[in-house]
Amino acid sequence: MKFIEEFRDPKLAHELANTIHKVTTKPWKLMEICGGQTHAIIRFGIDQLLPKAIELIHGPGCPVCVTPIHIIDQAIEISKKPGVIFCSFGDMLRVPGTLEDLLNAKANKADIRMVYSPLDAVKIAEKNPNSEVVFFAVGFETTAPANAMAVYQAYQKKLNNFSILASHVLVPPAIEALLSSPQNKVQGFLAAGHVCTIMGYKQYEPLAEKYKVPIVVTGFEPLDLLEGILLCVKQLEKAMHFVENQYTRSVKRDGNEKAMEFIKEIFDITSTHWRGLGTIPESGLKIRDRYCAHDAKLKFKLDESNIATEYATPCQSSLVLQGLIKPPDCKEFSKTCTPENPLGATMVSSEGVCAAYYKYRR
Repeated sequence: MKFIEEFRDPKLAHELANTIHKVTTKPWKLMEICGGQTHAIIRFGIDQLLPKAIELIHGPGCPVCVTPIHIIDQAIEISKKPGVIFCSFGDMLRVPGTLEDLLNAKANKADIRMVYSPLDAVKIAEKNPNSEVVFFAVGFETTAPANAMAVYQAYQKKLNNFSILASHVLVPPAIEALLSSPQNKVQGFLAAGHVCTIMGYKQYEPLAEKYKVPIVVTGFEPLDLLEGILLCVKQLEKAMHFVENQYTRSVKRDGNEKAMEFIKEIFDITSTHWRGLGTIPESGLKIRDRYCAHDAKLKFKLDESNIATEYATPCQSSLVLQGLIKPPDCKEFSKTCTPENPLGATMVSSEGVCAAYYKYRR
């Protein structure tokens, strides 16, 4: 537990909370972007240490939760094709599509394998030259370098039986979509530290200036979150709005330049659909033409014209993902919607906000 316990010190946490109480004179609404941050806030009761004037709004920071229904349907469609080995991280297997999820497809004899790295899928492709191996590549900027590496290795090794079904989303365009919404009530952001470890935070600076909101790059432990909240509130109280870096032990302004170069080598920026948010311009990644042999959408001639948004369900996860309601506000929460019987992706994912409330706040 070295280097973890020091960021969970109860005495220091209460000191930071007391300081937040002292500097807060007005009501403020802050949004944490990352699902990992949301889980830490709920698990450690960070929000319960804050003044009542401060409301934490949970953002669309879980990649599993924002993966659109039509991509899940495409994954299931591919997995059922003869000769296909479909590889995925475990948390994607139970995300509901229009009619079923990948776990149902696996139960019906689709060859679906859980892996821990996209490079595991590349090895499977090497060992099974007569099968088409597809990796379900989802996530924010954090996972893009590893998925880019998988495509690059397959390209170098001429593994034409390997491809990825890419569903990558980018954080800054999502922040802008939220801020430009007429329903927006967020006044400050806690940016996801792991995303900024890769991308840096230069791209947040124009957003802070354009929308006059403070953005604080924040880590994931209790002291990280409390300090991030304190920095954000201090800016709001002084009517300031700039990007501040709380997570200095991991994040630099310019990010990881080599990782960013590798992402640009494999991917182009494109508009993409977010579950619960709709289509956001220039908020996703697609495989460049040079590496098109490893693009599952092209290889399997998937129909991109019919993009399902939400199917008929009483689940209100789309409103949860926009920060308009919290999980207990949904009538189905912890009743018909549970981790064993999830109605929406926010209850499925280990980083989903509904799953966090179910585990720690029922």
